[in-house]
Amino acid sequence: MEIRERALKFLEALGGAENIEEIEGCITRLRGTVKDPSKVDVKKLQALGIIGRPILMGKGIQIVVGTHAELIGTEMNKIMRGG
Repeated sequence: MEIRERALKFLEALGGAENIEEIEGCITRLRGTVKDPSKVDVKKLQALGIIGRPILMGKGIQIVVGTHAELIGTEMNKIMRGG
């Protein structure tokens, strides 16, 4: 699965672009803030091959995705900006 396709699937699993306040990729994780944590679909995230379970702290979220996290985060932001 290419990065854009993975980014689209992560957006969907997080409740859509309209549910994401911010998202960024770091070394192995996607970190961000969602508007409504109840819209996060853990089963969809796990189907994408995340490591463990997503960490939800209030509206903050961390998802361990592996070394391609920065590429996915960048692509998610590009998609959310209309690119």
